[in-house]
Amino acid sequence: MTKSTLTRTASGKAQDATRQTARNYITPQGYARLKGELTHLLDNERPELVKVVSWAASNGDRSENGDYIYGKKRLREIDRRIYFLNKQLDNAVVVDPAARGATEQIYFGATVDYIDSVGAEHTVTIVGRDEVDPARGHVSWISPVAKALLKKSSGDVAMLHTPAGEQKIEIIDVRYEVMKQ
Repeated sequence: MTKSTLTRTASGKAQDATRQTARNYITPQGYARLKGELTHLLDNERPELVKVVSWAASNGDRSENGDYIYGKKRLREIDRRIYFLNKQLDNAVVVDPAARGATEQIYFGATVDYIDSVGAEHTVTIVGRDEVDPARGHVSWISPVAKALLKKSSGDVAMLHTPAGEQKIEIIDVRYEVMKQ
């Protein structure tokens, strides 16, 4: 078991030091998506819900008022999501893969074609933790596949650590594309 290092924040709360320094690499499109969600919650969803809860509270007995009970619960969920989004955006390090010069080496934002040990071809794009979408082939930069690929080049063979054991993957192509939202 590892020991975590605790530090105190300005408010005096204990906080894990590893979480303080964790970078949240993200593409410009991912940043814009998170910022858009935060703006929508703050400008649209939360104010509308506050109106509903206020109206429900004015109807009398709150203990049996479904609109009030559900509204308060949903308001807490929205507030938690707003807090989370603010933290993610505060710790965000925006990296534009399209701005990277011509390179064959794999870094954040690279789209990589590779062949696994059974001969199946895969295409993955290395993105931030908040942008992961396996259906579109977007994997986090801290995922096992990305860790195996990082700093490799086209033509290299990398070792992928899986629960079933180590697996060789051969890198076919590396490119940096402008990502679509």
